[in-house]
Amino acid sequence: MVSLSVNLNKIALIRNSRGGNTPDVLTAARAAESFGANGITLHPRPDQRHATYKDVENLKQIIKTELNVEGYPSREFMDIVCNVKPHQVTLVPDPPDALTSNAGWNTIEHGAMLTEIVAELKSHGIRTSIFMDTDLSLYESAASTGTDRIELYTEAYARLYPESPEKAVQPYKDAAARAHALGLGVNAGHDLNSLNLRYFATEVPYLMEVSIGHALVSEALYLGLEKTIHLYLAQLK
Repeated sequence: MVSLSVNLNKIALIRNSRGGNTPDVLTAARAAESFGANGITLHPRPDQRHATYKDVENLKQIIKTELNVEGYPSREFMDIVCNVKPHQVTLVPDPPDALTSNAGWNTIEHGAMLTEIVAELKSHGIRTSIFMDTDLSLYESAASTGTDRIELYTEAYARLYPESPEKAVQPYKDAAARAHALGLGVNAGHDLNSLNLRYFATEVPYLMEVSIGHALVSEALYLGLEKTIHLYLAQLK
């Protein structure tokens, strides 16, 4: 079964909109784990408009499954994750002012930097993942960084899925097969939801983990967090 890591950024965003600590990210994480989530994801950004570095530190103290921390490898980000030592760090090439992640790494252009970053993370015993598009010409250089996994950036799949599921998923099938052939684990995330997740998980080979936040938390407003997590887990079986 593919692992489901629940991204709690939107919980933090609601909290930050009013100040204080409601809703509580730690309570949400405990609940998500108790409802069957296989992991928790946070993506702190430099302006800390949703998840904060303090959230990362606090979550590591209570997580019983796995903590995945996503972000751009600035020095501040690296200092935090190397101190906290989450189970996995997912490197994302988003600039500080990005609304959300919108591209994978060019691992040829940034290969040397990523190699250094991956080596530093692995020296702290942290599993690494690199956010990637489906451009197969970048996969050999991705493997050369020493990363353990890639995370497939799935916005293009989600956008095309209603029109043509087969066409939407084919590049991801090819990318996952290429990554596996190079010895890389395969994760995925971005705009996956309860309507398109089952098909993706069924069709894409070697898939190990999906990280889902926006759609899952949005659906939880209607269904409740427990029912929504169960719904998503059912799509992955």
